[in-house]
Amino acid sequence: MEPTPPDPAVFIHIKVAIGMVVSLAIASVLTGVARFVQHPHRHKPDWIHLAWALSMLLSMLHFWWWEYRLSALSWRFELYLFVMCFAILYYLMCAVLFPSDIAEYDGYGDYFMSRRRWFFALLAVSVAFDGIDSLLKGRDHFAAFGIEYPLRITAYFVLAGVAAWTANRRFHASLAVGNVLYQLSWILRGFDVLA
Repeated sequence: MEPTPPDPAVFIHIKVAIGMVVSLAIASVLTGVARFVQHPHRHKPDWIHLAWALSMLLSMLHFWWWEYRLSALSWRFELYLFVMCFAILYYLMCAVLFPSDIAEYDGYGDYFMSRRRWFFALLAVSVAFDGIDSLLKGRDHFAAFGIEYPLRITAYFVLAGVAAWTANRRFHASLAVGNVLYQLSWILRGFDVLA
């Protein structure tokens, strides 16, 4: 089948489907954070874990806004499937961050370190999806990010690999803070928020 010209009605349909998955992911994070307010003594919070929760929230808001640029594409099933899988990756990362029960762990710090391989493997896959997603919007679009973008992708792959391997809290603390700061910088620069 040949691709058809962009159809706004098709994109609205796809956007709603993507929005449902992203909404579930955001709800997972917000529900998880709300548990600390609802039951402050039930489980020990961990600031590294919470930094990654903030990162996921920022990522999903950024993803939802950024995916609007897909409205100009001619949609085929494989593109729809790709974008849905990208959204599902975010949901899975959030589900790993906030499981339904952590009774067998000594708080969220212990839980996060025990599931770090899953979380950082999913993060690495999402970085690959981000690169492919940018290419789908065109080589000019990808190139518009300059050298920073491929360096960013490479750095995140390497750092996710190290984070999956090591349980060193100092490394994880530095990575969590550096990630949130870089993410904020990327968003502020990318959308000319301060302009």
